[in-house]
Amino acid sequence: MSIEAHLESLLRKHGTLESQISTAMSRPVPDSVELTQLKREKLRVKEEIERIRTATRH
Repeated sequence: MSIEAHLESLLRKHGTLESQISTAMSRPVPDSVELTQLKREKLRVKEEIERIRTATRH
């Protein structure tokens, strides 16, 4: 998989996680454990995106 394809995949995953977080938060009683897991995964993906972008700028 090329760097560009991997980055696109991560960006899609980040967007999907954002949607899942929004859906979980809109429930009458949000599951705090689920939200924490989703937010951690979203942050991990964001950090990987930033690492790739930083590495490809040089």
